[in-house]
Amino acid sequence: MGDAEIIPIGTRGQPGRGTGKRPSAAARGLAPKTGAPARKAPAAKKPATGTPSPPQPDPAAETPVIETAPVNDAPAVPEPVAGAAARTEERGLSPLAGIPVGDWLAAFQHASKELFGDQWEPQLARFLAFLRRRLTGEYVVDEYGFDAEVTERFFMAALRPVAQKWFRIEVRGVENIPAEGGALVVSNHSGTIPVDGLMTMVSIHDQTGRHLRPLGADLVFRLPVVGSLARKGGATLACNEDAERMLSDGKLVGVWPEGFKGIGKPFSDRYKLQRFGRGGFVSAALRTGVPIVPLSVVGAEEIYPLVGNIPSLARLLGVPYIPITPFFPLLGPLGLVPLPSKWLLEFGEPIRTDEYDAGAAEDPMLVFNVTDQVRETIQHTLYNLLRERESVFR
Repeated sequence: MGDAEIIPIGTRGQPGRGTGKRPSAAARGLAPKTGAPARKAPAAKKPATGTPSPPQPDPAAETPVIETAPVNDAPAVPEPVAGAAARTEERGLSPLAGIPVGDWLAAFQHASKELFGDQWEPQLARFLAFLRRRLTGEYVVDEYGFDAEVTERFFMAALRPVAQKWFRIEVRGVENIPAEGGALVVSNHSGTIPVDGLMTMVSIHDQTGRHLRPLGADLVFRLPVVGSLARKGGATLACNEDAERMLSDGKLVGVWPEGFKGIGKPFSDRYKLQRFGRGGFVSAALRTGVPIVPLSVVGAEEIYPLVGNIPSLARLLGVPYIPITPFFPLLGPLGLVPLPSKWLLEFGEPIRTDEYDAGAAEDPMLVFNVTDQVRETIQHTLYNLLRERESVFR
């Protein structure tokens, strides 16, 4: 303890040495030397009866008194003002109070460069401009609900890593897609969940810069969140009226004629095309005179191998099927992660429709023949791609 002197507690529970009748010299030294003498506490009145009163506890006996001698006779430092002490303590509790503004700016610039690269300033400016347009309503949405800016900045940015890193999509025959003007892309459908449509959209956009406008089923637009997102991404209802209007306006339209029968078929029937409907897509192409581009997709059948179905639950929920895969629902949400199969997309040569007469769309036999031609082209290409593929996952 250095120069400190510890005064032991008295034997009778009172400070000081001896009998407790009188405080020790050290205890008397703690009393103030200036000013008025300390006022004595009034003595407690004795009870009227002859019973002796119990001894009253002395507050000074609860804590031992410690006397500390001054070190090297240093002069006493005056106590600071209470307000100043509080401000000093408050400043001490804030670790950021002493950081200069220049250091903050340098740290912000370094973090931005690490996140966005050397061109972080123009990217940040574009992002702030995007936020301003969204807040002020200065953006364009077409008559179908398509928002090109949101699609490019968010939907495509989110789908691109999945297409490039997870499925490692290889695209062939992209030169068969017209650089401008209306065209109808017809593809096979598979995968239990229509992921192939999303991957087709991002692949066409990255290869050609054009937005594919999918034709979706009624169920897609009845879902609360999915329906609005599909509209913003460019999808519209699969009906001849909307399809013909978009094709006449020079849009690139996508259709999957197999529908739910294609994506909901069992894994044993993989890459076997189902019926292509009644040829409504061919009628729309014939009326507008746009080319039909067949698309064959290999790899989507293996992402969710469909091994079972629950028809009764599907009817109760109003959905086409409830899939059972080797991992779902056994693994719960983890079973919804698609398997990383290798994908191949091949666009075939366009089938021209502008050579037919104006009333060709009303000829059922002609519509059936063109529909069968598109289906056979896709099926033949699928078999060729399967022979070329070395493995499902590479």
